[in-house]
Amino acid sequence: MKPIIALVVAMAENGAIGRGGDLPWRLSSDLRYFRKITMGKPVIMGRLTFMSLPRVLDGRLNIVLTRNAAFTAPGAVMAYNLEEALDVAQKAAAKSGAEEIMVIGGEDVFRAVLPLASRIYLTEVHASPHADTWFPPLDHGEWREVSRERHEPGPKDEHPFSFVVLDRIPPL
Repeated sequence: MKPIIALVVAMAENGAIGRGGDLPWRLSSDLRYFRKITMGKPVIMGRLTFMSLPRVLDGRLNIVLTRNAAFTAPGAVMAYNLEEALDVAQKAAAKSGAEEIMVIGGEDVFRAVLPLASRIYLTEVHASPHADTWFPPLDHGEWREVSRERHEPGPKDEHPFSFVVLDRIPPL
């Protein structure tokens, strides 16, 4: 069975997803959730998203989408266009038995992959921070909410948040 493409995004109420190459909030609970849902699956990200990480994500094939042929990242696979990234991810998923290819940003990668995605793991951050990076507009008529868990902030969380899973509504 071909793996589905899933976006993994934490987004504020105003659509914000980043500021200055980082997240515009601290949500330790979301980082644990992110690790849990992406573990063992191929993960596609843009170069700037990769550079914002402290290291290669362990337990996952890291596929970095970049136009910069000189960019290298030890422990990650470079892809120079979306088709190449998806091909590498699909082969890795077939080999490991992963049912999903996880796309983790940033803005340009989300915009390019959104039309191909079947699922969105959305952390709704209940805040509206200043930002310079945004998630593309979602047509809510194309998506069905399949689960929602609201959480108050934990000891290392700056805001309340909800874990939401959206599945694309199949065309008629």
